[in-house]
Amino acid sequence: MSKSWLHVILGGILEIFWVLSLKMSHNFTVFPYNIITLLLVVVSFYLFSKGMEELPSGVAYTVYTGIGAVGTIIFGIIFLGESVSTPKIVFALLLIVGILGLKMTSEG
Repeated sequence: MSKSWLHVILGGILEIFWVLSLKMSHNFTVFPYNIITLLLVVVSFYLFSKGMEELPSGVAYTVYTGIGAVGTIIFGIIFLGESVSTPKIVFALLLIVGILGLKMTSEG
């Protein structure tokens, strides 16, 4: 795996945590979560931008946001008690298949 892919994947993983931290900030009213959210956003976007230096932007963005979306669904179900349903699981799996497919078929 190239360094660019590693940057995009790590940025996507951090996206999961800044989204969850944003939820915990309750519309930016809980100070510690405000700071955590902002720091994670900056680092996540930095890693994503480093990854895009050598990767096609559309593929990199899809992988980045896909990791964030699927990871947020999983963490929301496990840690926040969000609802789980068969369609939610099926569509999350389709996202994962799409992410893997794009990564396997793109150059870089």
